[in-house]
Amino acid sequence: MPIEFAERIRRIPSYPVAGGYDLDGMALLASNESPFGPAPAVAEAAVRALHGANRYPDPSYAPLRGGLADRYGVPPERIALGAGSCDILLAAGEALLEPGAELVYAWPAFSVYPHLAAASGARAIEVPLDADARHDLDRIATEVTVATRLVLVCNPNNPTSTALPLEAVERFLAHIPEHVCVILDEAYCELSLTLGDPFASVELLRRWPNLVLLRSFSKVYGLAGLRVGYALAGTDAFRTAVDQVRQPFYLTSAAQAAAVEALRHQDEVERRVVATIAARSTLVDGVRELGLWVAASDANFLWVALPSVDADEVADAEAAVVAGLRDRGVLVRAGAALGGPGHLRVTVGTDGENRRFLDALAQLVDRR
Repeated sequence: MPIEFAERIRRIPSYPVAGGYDLDGMALLASNESPFGPAPAVAEAAVRALHGANRYPDPSYAPLRGGLADRYGVPPERIALGAGSCDILLAAGEALLEPGAELVYAWPAFSVYPHLAAASGARAIEVPLDADARHDLDRIATEVTVATRLVLVCNPNNPTSTALPLEAVERFLAHIPEHVCVILDEAYCELSLTLGDPFASVELLRRWPNLVLLRSFSKVYGLAGLRVGYALAGTDAFRTAVDQVRQPFYLTSAAQAAAVEALRHQDEVERRVVATIAARSTLVDGVRELGLWVAASDANFLWVALPSVDADEVADAEAAVVAGLRDRGVLVRAGAALGGPGHLRVTVGTDGENRRFLDALAQLVDRR
């Protein structure tokens, strides 16, 4: 007889990944990675940490928690760390959700969100985005009930790249009961012109202790390969709970050392942000010149609507464009895999990669 797995394994969707072919020479515009590698001092810090790889990582994570506490003015005991922000998100689902509980989020949004309800047996309530591919916070608020344990707000939103101003988030929080944990997923907040100062949302923690800000070193810090995420919480209860449901030593010594050093190089982060926003603007203009709709981007990627076709042809048309781009050396993410059929999610890359994408897309659009 074959091994019998738990029912929840059959419920959990597979995370959509890009791959399955030779990536050498490809323009990698599918995974929202930074085209900029870590600063030299950051890479050196990670390498130095490897000399002690025979020992377990510091289980207190004190240097990194301390660095984040100094930067944001949040006590270290209210700072959760993880192997990427996904690690914290999944731990939050395990700590907060169970059969009979409810989880509310917009859709399409981050692909990991459906995992939380599937793994826990909770009920997921997905609220459609508005006509501009933004969160409909008023509608989300109406879905919150006494059974709701967790609300997820991805701002800027992945995969649609859109953001809502902080004033709208504040009005939303005022309507959420204090028993509900609200995770404001801000992996791309440093790149948002709509949100502005990435410190501004931190002030909300003082007013709403049920709020958690989820952030990442994968994007503007260029550390996607080392997997470092963090959460700033209104109380220390959140950090305690997510730590209880995870394995010990969840963040490697090299990752910790790199993240601590990265915090010391905010000038480099600012340079990357400015360069990415400028490249994003050029990329948006180029796509619109092809006659395609692009969502107002506040992230390091675009959400592009493909030419309209009959409903029964959307999947084939999207797959043909994605395959055509791949054949021309450009890797992007298909919208259908992210909950938005008929779209492409395209990471902002180097100037050369962006130009390569636009040239390839122009050929495919003309063919259509």
